[in-house]
Amino acid sequence: MAYCTKTDIEKMLPSADVTDFTDDEGTGAQVSTRVSEAIAQADAEIDSYCGGRYSVPFSSVPDIVKKCSVDIAIYNLYSRRVETIPETRSERYKNAIRQLEGIAKGIISIGEDPEPTASTGASYAECNKTESDRIFTRPKMRGF
Repeated sequence: MAYCTKTDIEKMLPSADVTDFTDDEGTGAQVSTRVSEAIAQADAEIDSYCGGRYSVPFSSVPDIVKKCSVDIAIYNLYSRRVETIPETRSERYKNAIRQLEGIAKGIISIGEDPEPTASTGASYAECNKTESDRIFTRPKMRGF
């Protein structure tokens, strides 16, 4: 499941621009597979940041993750065809990355609980052995 759709991208970027960024052949038509690739790359980048704290891919997409996916996917589309990316798009990409870094550090909440850690919060080691499991006891070691 992708974190955003082509429709989400077209809400932020004119359809003609999407065509320009994906129509390598010059047919005048959008190439949906290239849009899907840009979205998949954006989602992989999001997963790389969020994977240490959350179970990814997300089953239900938090709004902030969707926004980051749209901004990164648009940046990816620009990167395919344009040498100099407009300042607005570049800033939106940088902001998305900063938000993902904040999510990864736990500074920014996405509205879901993070994955529980393996630790129980105790500051000591726990053992699952009992005294009857001991091989080397005082009586067995007498004389050594």
